[in-house]
Amino acid sequence: MRSRSSLAKAVAVAALCFGAAQAHAANPFRGLSGNWSGSGQFRLEDGRSESIRCNANYVPRGTGLGLALRCASASNKVELRASLVARGNKVSGSWEERSYNASGQVTGLAVGDTLRLSINGGGLSGSMLVRTTGGSQSISVRTDTSALKGVNISLRRR
Repeated sequence: MRSRSSLAKAVAVAALCFGAAQAHAANPFRGLSGNWSGSGQFRLEDGRSESIRCNANYVPRGTGLGLALRCASASNKVELRASLVARGNKVSGSWEERSYNASGQVTGLAVGDTLRLSINGGGLSGSMLVRTTGGSQSISVRTDTSALKGVNISLRRR
């Protein structure tokens, strides 16, 4: 059960940063409003992996971003809400995963089309790399937990 909870938390944290990837000094969230969908995998410590499908809705608010995201695998469901703010090239925010009642913080830097982030909270810590190119996003999460090693997700604008 611990690995499912860690997995859900990592997917949730990865998801909150999907919309933050298109980095512009004034507003890294510009042009991201609307619906996105995609798929990916998470990797467990024992080498197993499982496929996931995700749908996201982004609502830009000035230099901030609201996010609602759902991801599902054969054995898990994640329901995330997040709020991010950009100040120059610095990004910060909070996230809440409703299925597992977990929450935490994100901090990092936006440089070009890439975000380099640190994630903490809900028993999870790690790093994240997010890239946006046109209508595509790629997210790579590495965690410091023992049960879950990482998450990789690709999204496309719908």
